[in-house]
Amino acid sequence: MSDKEQLDLLVQRYADLRAEIAKVIVGQTDAVDSLLLTLFSGGHCLLLGVPGLAKTLMVSTLARTLGLTFNRIQFTPDLMPSDITGSEILDQNRQLQFLRGPLFAGIVLADEINRTPPKTQAALLEAMQEHSVTVSGTTYQLPAPFFVLATQNPIEQEGTYPLPEAQLDRFMFNVRLDYPSFDEEVQIVKQTTAHATPQVQQVLDAQQILDTQQAIRRMPVADNVVRHAVSLVAATRPGSAQNTQNPKLDTGKYISYGAGPRASQYLILGAKSHAAIHGKYSPDNDDVDAVALAILRHRIVLSYFAQAENLTTDDIIKNIINAQN
Repeated sequence: MSDKEQLDLLVQRYADLRAEIAKVIVGQTDAVDSLLLTLFSGGHCLLLGVPGLAKTLMVSTLARTLGLTFNRIQFTPDLMPSDITGSEILDQNRQLQFLRGPLFAGIVLADEINRTPPKTQAALLEAMQEHSVTVSGTTYQLPAPFFVLATQNPIEQEGTYPLPEAQLDRFMFNVRLDYPSFDEEVQIVKQTTAHATPQVQQVLDAQQILDTQQAIRRMPVADNVVRHAVSLVAATRPGSAQNTQNPKLDTGKYISYGAGPRASQYLILGAKSHAAIHGKYSPDNDDVDAVALAILRHRIVLSYFAQAENLTTDDIIKNIINAQN
C-alpha cells in the first residue's frame, strides 16, 4: 500500500476511532485527539487532571480500539525500578529466568508518575526513549508500538517527586483535562450508573499502527513550515534573535528557560499527524500552531515576573504564536 493510500485510509480510521471511544468517553475531545496524535507520531503523552476525569478508562478504551495489550502501573513511593521493568528469578531448575514487568505492553498507563522516587521515574523514561530495558546486562526489547501515558494530579503535591524539566522533555504532549460541561456530566452519570456497559470494536492493529506511523514520517514538509516550527521554539528562549527582533514579544522577561531542539522535532511530527487526520498530504503553519500548545507548555520555565503577573505557560505560548503569525 502506498503512502497516499495509507493517509487516505487514516482519515476514515481516525473518525472510526473517535466514534468508538465516544461510546465510552463523554466529551474530552481535545484530550482524545491529543492521544491519537501522539500515537500516530510515535510519542508519549503526559496527562494532567484532577481525580475522577476517566483518565484510566480513556486509555484502556483506546487500547481496546487498537487491539493492543494494556497495563496500568500505580506509582507509589516504594515502587522500585525492577517492579516495572521486571527481574530475574530462579526457576525450579535453579536457572535464572527473566520475569517481564508491566512495561511489556503496547499501552502503559503510568498513574501518578510523580508519586514515585526519581530512580523509578528514570527507569520508565529510559524505556520510553530506548524502547527497551536492560536487566543484569541483558537488553530486552519492548513491544512495538509502545505508547506511555503518564498522569499527574495537579492539586495534591504533598509527598510527590515532581519530574525535572529534562525528564518532562521526553513526553511529546502535555494534555490538560478539564471538568466536563453540565450536560456532559449529566450524560456521564446516566451512562455510568446504568446496567449496560458500552462495548467498543477494534479499529486498528499493531502492524497497521506501525505502517501509519511510517507513512506519516515520510510526509514531505516545506522549508517554510520547518522554519516556522523552529522559530516558535526559538522564541521561547530568552535572548534569541526571534525575541530581540520582534517588538511584540518580550519573552525574555517572563521565561527563565525555553524549549530545546526536541520541541522542534515534535512540532513537525505533530503537525504531520495533524495534517494527516484532516486529509492533507503535507502540513502547513496552521498544523504546527494547532499542536504547539500541548508540545511547548511543559518545556518552558517561567520567571518570577510571570508568576507575579499571574501569567501561565499557555498565555506565553499563545502570545508567541500570535507574534510569529
